[in-house]
Amino acid sequence: MSRYPSVMPRPELPEEFQFLCMLHNVGAISPERALNISEISKWTNKESSAIKNYLGRLHELGYVHSSKKNESEKYHVSITGIRKVLTLYS
Repeated sequence: MSRYPSVMPRPELPEEFQFLCMLHNVGAISPERALNISEISKWTNKESSAIKNYLGRLHELGYVHSSKKNESEKYHVSITGIRKVLTLYS
């Protein structure tokens, strides 16, 4: 018998939060490091339509910000989004 307490498995995260973690992990965490949809697609191996859906939902929640740079929309994790990601790891 183990002396350590059993660890309950974490419930599966919704896909948009998994996506938020991926954005955080690839470093899209400031306006200077923001990525466009094509770049995000390369990093996450997801289709543009799915990325747009995730970004829309995360933007509504305040977890992602967007900016226009050289006629290209770029996205990065907001401070609130970074805090959310960090709570998921603790």
